[in-house]
Amino acid sequence: MLAVLPALLLLLLSSRPACGVFQKLYCSFSDSCDCDFKPSVRDLEWDLYKNVFGQHLAQDLVSEEVSSFLLNKSPDRPLVLSFHGSSGTGKTLVSTMLGNHLYGSAMSSPFVHQFVPTLHFPSAELVAQYREELKSWVKGNLTACARSVFIFDEMEKMPAGLIDVLEPFLGPSHVVFRTNYRKAIYVFISTAGQEAIHRLVLENRLAGRDRDEIKASDLQEVVQQSVYSNKTSGLYLSSIIQQNLITRFVPFLPLTRTHVERCVRAQLCQRGDCNRDDVVEAVGGDMTYDPAEGHYFSTTGCKTVAAKISFFL
Repeated sequence: MLAVLPALLLLLLSSRPACGVFQKLYCSFSDSCDCDFKPSVRDLEWDLYKNVFGQHLAQDLVSEEVSSFLLNKSPDRPLVLSFHGSSGTGKTLVSTMLGNHLYGSAMSSPFVHQFVPTLHFPSAELVAQYREELKSWVKGNLTACARSVFIFDEMEKMPAGLIDVLEPFLGPSHVVFRTNYRKAIYVFISTAGQEAIHRLVLENRLAGRDRDEIKASDLQEVVQQSVYSNKTSGLYLSSIIQQNLITRFVPFLPLTRTHVERCVRAQLCQRGDCNRDDVVEAVGGDMTYDPAEGHYFSTTGCKTVAAKISFFL
């Protein structure tokens, strides 16, 4: 009887009036990740534009690439996004938003997988072992759910050569047995490339151009080359870059005091203290900015905002 129940529920789901009633019941019996896959690109876009400050390139690129990828019912390769920029600019925040708006159970979904090198791959001497484990882990999870999301944080701390084990899962021409790997999403997060991004933004400012005039095309090749040639990057001399398997390099620009103060205001509102202009001013003024001449960009972005708010409240 139990063996036939999922099939019976699928039949009932084909009837629209019954769909809402039986969806949760079917998902309780089914291992299919489709039950938890509830993407909302509109909500993702709204979240990006409302809560990510000073990152017009990241907002546009992530919205466009995710929307285009999800509209394609049969993509020829997975979506691979590589986030680059200095600390506190919103890279991890955006990756969290992505998970939150793809799955019904948000970032707690069993189909969102996060890796941190210092936790999962702490020893450079064990790269060969890690390669086998990572390959097996990714393949197993893709077999269970083609719509899996894999987030690799702190890529600058990733042991050299490890991430290239993913190459067979990222290209359009490879075949992975019994695995539909082309619907997956990969996100690499790194501070590698921040110097190149910082330099271009500073040159733009000194030339008197508006920040929003910076285009993605101004930074794509610059970031790619910087990451590829950076010995501290997890993508150093990577075959993933050589084979052009990264869909987009997403630059996160250094934040100005205005952006930091917007972060302060947003967090104060979450605490119910939107009108504390004194705290906004105090936190903004207490940040460290560079370069020495001009003090244009926050050295920590919005990363230390929460702690400083608590101090000044």
